[in-house]
Amino acid sequence: MTEEKIEGLNKKLLKLKEYVDLFRTNLGQYQSKNYDESNTRTDFIDKFFELLDWDVRNEQHFEETRREVIREDKITIQGKQKAPDYCFRIGGARKFFVEAKKPSINVKEDIGAAYQVRRYGYSAKLPLSILTDFDEFAVYDTRIKPKPRDKAEVARIFYWKFTDYEKEFENIYNIFSKNAILKGSFDKFVVTSKKKKGTSEVDKEFLKLIEDWRSDLAKNIAINNPKIDLYNLNAAVQKIIDRIIFLRIAEDRNIEEYNNLFKIAQGENIYKKLGEYFERSQKKYDSGLFVVESWLSNLKIDDKIFKDIIKSLYFPESPYEFSVLPVEILGNIYEQFLGKVITLTPSHQAKVEEKPEVKKAGGVYYTPQYIVQYIVKNTVGEKIKNLTPAQVEKLKILDPACGSGSFLIGAYDYLMNWHLSYYADPKRKADSAKKGKIYHYADGDFRLSVAEKKKILLNNIFGVDIDNQAVEVTKLSLLLKLMENETQESAGMLFKYSNEALLPDLKNNIKCGNSLIGPDFYADKNLSLFGNNEMRKINVFDWQKEFKEIFANGRFDVVIGNPPYVDNRGFDKNQLEYFFNNYVSFTKSGTDKFKTKKFNTFIAFIEIIAKLLRQDGLAGYIIHKNLLKTTAYKGSRIFILNNFSINKIIDWGANQFEGVVAETISLFLKKTKKTDGKIKIEFFKKDKKNRENDISQKLYEVSFDNIFSINLLSEDMRLIDKIEKDKCKLFDFVNINNGVVTGDDKHFIFEKKIDNNYKKCITGKNIKRYYVSGLKGYVNYDLKKLLRARDPKIFESKEKLIMQMININLIVCYDDQQLYNLGTSYDITTKSNELDLKYLLGLLNSKLLNYYYQKKFTNESALTNAISTKNLFEFPIPSISGKDQQNIIDTVNQMLEVQKKFHSAKTEADKKIYQQKIDILDKQIDQEVYKLYGLTAEEIRIIEK
Repeated sequence: MTEEKIEGLNKKLLKLKEYVDLFRTNLGQYQSKNYDESNTRTDFIDKFFELLDWDVRNEQHFEETRREVIREDKITIQGKQKAPDYCFRIGGARKFFVEAKKPSINVKEDIGAAYQVRRYGYSAKLPLSILTDFDEFAVYDTRIKPKPRDKAEVARIFYWKFTDYEKEFENIYNIFSKNAILKGSFDKFVVTSKKKKGTSEVDKEFLKLIEDWRSDLAKNIAINNPKIDLYNLNAAVQKIIDRIIFLRIAEDRNIEEYNNLFKIAQGENIYKKLGEYFERSQKKYDSGLFVVESWLSNLKIDDKIFKDIIKSLYFPESPYEFSVLPVEILGNIYEQFLGKVITLTPSHQAKVEEKPEVKKAGGVYYTPQYIVQYIVKNTVGEKIKNLTPAQVEKLKILDPACGSGSFLIGAYDYLMNWHLSYYADPKRKADSAKKGKIYHYADGDFRLSVAEKKKILLNNIFGVDIDNQAVEVTKLSLLLKLMENETQESAGMLFKYSNEALLPDLKNNIKCGNSLIGPDFYADKNLSLFGNNEMRKINVFDWQKEFKEIFANGRFDVVIGNPPYVDNRGFDKNQLEYFFNNYVSFTKSGTDKFKTKKFNTFIAFIEIIAKLLRQDGLAGYIIHKNLLKTTAYKGSRIFILNNFSINKIIDWGANQFEGVVAETISLFLKKTKKTDGKIKIEFFKKDKKNRENDISQKLYEVSFDNIFSINLLSEDMRLIDKIEKDKCKLFDFVNINNGVVTGDDKHFIFEKKIDNNYKKCITGKNIKRYYVSGLKGYVNYDLKKLLRARDPKIFESKEKLIMQMININLIVCYDDQQLYNLGTSYDITTKSNELDLKYLLGLLNSKLLNYYYQKKFTNESALTNAISTKNLFEFPIPSISGKDQQNIIDTVNQMLEVQKKFHSAKTEADKKIYQQKIDILDKQIDQEVYKLYGLTAEEIRIIEK
């Protein structure tokens, strides 16, 4: 710690000592029942956290979106407190709650106080929260699900008395100070304290709860209503759950009277009474969420179902505090929820199953919040720079595959914060308040009025999804976002300026349909062949009809999202025929070298951007990293280059989605004429950027297969050009074949040779640089039964090279033993006497060609890369005489001999000597290869580093 930091900490300690001494001197007075919580906060707790560098009193005069500490006034309704006393934030993101008590409360033993703060932290998905009366200071791990009968010490990880503060202050400062959070110390502590017993995060627990509701409701409705069809059964369950969740959240936000649902559940004919409540809610909110539908109202549902559902939402059963449950977390929960669907058995019994497309994809994956925020900031944020609210009002933002609405919620939140900052500017706030744009809240801050939030939502936010349930969830999520931070007081402000209902109807903003298939799908088809269920599944969507006004005014300004990844297997032949005929990246025959037979929806959604965006519109997607380099997606890369300027590519790396190792990128596009401008490349590890790069878009237009390389620097580009200049292609000299694919190794590969039809075989794992490590076994080479056999002449060549197929490095060995290699490897044999295989072996294992391969054909952070023969054939090879190849051949011969000796050596001392020889020979081969390609010392340095 520097002297300056030590001095600063000492000053804080002196101040802290004053507070501790004052508290000790008047302990009896402070612990009396007459000394209340409000005074405790003002006299001690506020000051304590100011010592931790928090701007508790907002002396920087930040508006609502940027202030560091949100202090809630205590309002008790029906014996229930509204919100935690303090919320500590960085950049508007919650980090931890503090719940304050008066010193007469025994924090160490009080079960109710501990349960309260744990419910707040758990519901908000915060890792830690604090309970304090200054006399005592307790820190809880709020990832652990709270139970009302838990003792106060359950999930408590720190407990201090005020007399401990001076001794423990450095520890407290290093975890909970603003600087500790900015430097990442808080997050590191959270990670190291993770995996404690009982940890079960709120989204997983709440998901389990509503999945149980769905199952119980579906079974009961199916039994009591034998005529209901599958479509309406799913719709009924979804609508009932959405309405109950909305109204229960409204209670905790004091917009609805607390316990309304609970009271209804105490009597009989509960569904009928709920229906009456829903009807009243329709008049109050008029949002489409509570629209009265006779078929739905007339359903017969047993009381017990609702008694159990509603009971689980209230104390003491419920660990959830809905006033602090973020809409984003609810969206995460619903995204998983939508991965399953209700089905009916022939006997009309309901059961819940995973959707087929979800099963194929291995689950539902919710986009991390920081990725949503990044994409929104770099599209919506860029589009509204230097605009006025009147100009922003005209912007149209779309997610064409909105799912549960996470990107639309992110965009809506960004716009609300932008408008609040604009209207609350000191120069404008008085006039803005007068016009009803903002209002003065009880805590002294300005907030956007409900009317203004409605206006933003209706003017700017649009979405489409093929799944009707997803559409309903998106609407619900957006309505809950609108209600976030609202109370009965703030909702009442709406009626000062208009006679509108509290919430908007989003039917014209969020629509159900297939973004990729238009009504022309049926143009040449006999409609009698398509039943209602099949048409619902296809769910064609007419963009120009559904968004007539937007298309008349130039289309959308911003398109964002995480499009689904569904390949050929997810569609029938009619749908695939439509895709192949309507999307230029694909072809049915596969004969067009610029197109692919491998249909995938995420590629089609890239093409959709061009149809939906106005000129100079912006788009931001998170998509699979394979787009950048996979040969099958060359057509899509050409489409992008022909239609967009690429502003940015973000490499998010792997493991961004829980349970998924696949790597993802974000692509930021501008619909404009082709450009030679620079593309900004950024590399992230989780939510932290660790490096960046610039690449010319022109490079992508001229690169092999139009690969979007993201790792090239300008020095790499120059070096690759030099390596390629005046060289022959590897294709001119060799044949490359895949190894044999048995189709079932257990039935074809054995440990022992049985007859002459059994051949020594190796797999990719046996292939090392210059060496074959062991055998896989003996393959029964039955040409008629093997799945993909090869001509035995390939394997029985006098000599050949064998290369690993899956690696980001070139790993090649020499074989003169007529080994049969399996499908995870390639055989390389000569077709020209001009090139010696041992010369080629040295080239392929050299640093230079490994550098060339990684920079030109791969992305260095990739987890797995299948080396393609197409790329291998493009390798630049110096065509020199046999005599000039000899230096490398001789050195490679030495390498092969030393490798054998190293692997057969009995002692560590011998191994050490042979390893030294291997390292020396490697360097000698590299130096010879550098000479062949004419590299300078500086160019060699680039490769060596």
